[in-house]
Amino acid sequence: MSKGKQVLYKGLRVLVLIIVAAFMLLPLCWIVSTSLRMPKDSFKLPPSFFPTSFRIENYAEVFKLIPLAKYLRNSIMVTVPATLIQCAVSSSAAYAFARMRFRGSNALLLLLLSGMMIPVQATVVPLYILYSKVGLVDTRLAIILPLLINPLGIFIIKQQMQAIPKSYDEAAIIDGASRFKIFTRIILPMSKSSIIVVAMLTFVSSWNDFFRPLIFITSSDKMTLPIGMTVLNSLSRTSSISVILAGVVVSSLPLVLVFIWGKRYLIQGISLSGIKG
Repeated sequence: MSKGKQVLYKGLRVLVLIIVAAFMLLPLCWIVSTSLRMPKDSFKLPPSFFPTSFRIENYAEVFKLIPLAKYLRNSIMVTVPATLIQCAVSSSAAYAFARMRFRGSNALLLLLLSGMMIPVQATVVPLYILYSKVGLVDTRLAIILPLLINPLGIFIIKQQMQAIPKSYDEAAIIDGASRFKIFTRIILPMSKSSIIVVAMLTFVSSWNDFFRPLIFITSSDKMTLPIGMTVLNSLSRTSSISVILAGVVVSSLPLVLVFIWGKRYLIQGISLSGIKG
């Protein structure tokens, strides 16, 4: 293929990607645009994509209708500990499966991964019975505990750890390093991208978790953001769609910031996690 055709092919590919990205961003742009409209312009015909006049007060109205700051705080107090602990548990388990030999490791890994086929709804009833007996109903621990072990996270980190040459371990053992030092000083830094991928996936799933808080949380003081958004949605008859979408924008902002921060590691971790296996 000539150089001119290569440039043309690359340009067409970039153009197609830009068009696809624009179509994917249209719903998000419409949400942000509608959140800044006047209430009377929400259902104006013919509809306009951009607001004719900007109304920042819609965002202030959200905080007046519902205790959004409290819901944000509750979601942070659930999501951050769940993400940190799950990354620690997943990386430790992944190191054992990827770098250590023990009897039944493959069968144990298969059993662990089979847990991904069990839907969350199937475990809610026994969990609720257990939580009610130990007094964990209506506590944040009831939401955090099921998120601490993630078979997918263990598998993603294991794949990257397994791709690291064994020579690093052998050299460290010759220098007198212990297993723990090899894990913390060598393997963990080299698996940073996959750990960040697991952290991002955990953060997003925990932040958007609606089902477990709906079942286990009964008091309004401990409600997380997804439950709070249903409260805001129930006020749709007394407030405009612009105010509701302003709440959606505020609730989605942490996810956007996390993605912007970790997008480089997300691409790198997903590509590296498929090297072996």
